[in-house]
Amino acid sequence: MAGHSAFKNIMHKKGRKDAARAKMFAKLAREITVAAKSGMPDPDKNPRLRLAVQAARAENMPKDNIERAIKKAVGGDTETYEEIRYEGYAAGGVAVIAEALTDNRNRTGGAVRAVFTKHGGNLAATGSVAHMFQHVGEIRFKPDAGSADTVLEAAIEAGADDAVSDDTGHLVTCSFDSLGTIAAALEEKLGEPQSVKAVWKPNLTTDVDEDNAQAIMKLIAALEDDDDVQNVFANFEVSEEVLSKLTAA
Repeated sequence: MAGHSAFKNIMHKKGRKDAARAKMFAKLAREITVAAKSGMPDPDKNPRLRLAVQAARAENMPKDNIERAIKKAVGGDTETYEEIRYEGYAAGGVAVIAEALTDNRNRTGGAVRAVFTKHGGNLAATGSVAHMFQHVGEIRFKPDAGSADTVLEAAIEAGADDAVSDDTGHLVTCSFDSLGTIAAALEEKLGEPQSVKAVWKPNLTTDVDEDNAQAIMKLIAALEDDDDVQNVFANFEVSEEVLSKLTAA
C-alpha cells in the first residue's frame, strides 16, 4: 500500500479531526487569497483561483469562508506570500516534497529543516528529488458518482489521462496544467467531486520497515502541522503487515 495514503488513513482514525479541519480550512483560504491576488478575483477568469475554490468546495469549506478569502485579496490587506518547494530525504532514503506559502522564507526554511533533522532526515536542494515524482492533477469522486464505465467515459471526453475505480470511489488523473478545466467538465457530468488536488505522484517507491515508517509518519505529521506548509508528498510503501501494526499502535 502506498505509504502516504496509508498514513492519511491512520491519522484520520486517530482523531483530532476538528483541529485538523480548522487547519486545513486555513491553508485552503491562504491558497484562495494568494490565487485571487495573483490574478482576477473571478474564478471564471482566473484558472488558479478556480482550482483553489474547487479544492475548497470539495473539502466542504463553507461558502462564506471562500468568499471572505477572496475579498481579503481584493481589499489588499493580506501579506505577500512566496511559493517555495522544499525537497529532502526521510528515514530509509524516502524522498519527500513539501510545498509552502510563506511570508517569511527564513522562518519557514528553518522550521522545515528542523523537522527533517529531528526525525532522521535531511533537507536537500530544490530539484534533488522532484525527478522521482510527476506533478499531476487528481480528482476523486464518491462511488455514487456513476459506474466505472460512466466515469471512464466522462474522463476521456474531458481530456484526462486515466480513471481508476474501486469500492472506495473513482480517481481521475490528468495533467497539472489542465486540472481546473477537467475538474469543471467532470463536475458537470458527475456532480461535485470529493477532492480536487495537484499532487506529486511518485514514479518509483521505496519499501520501508516499521521503524522507518514510524519516523517518516512523524516527519510528515510535523511538516503538515506547520502553518506555512500547504502539502507534503513522499514516495514510500508499507506492507500490509507493517500497516496493520501501525494501525494498531
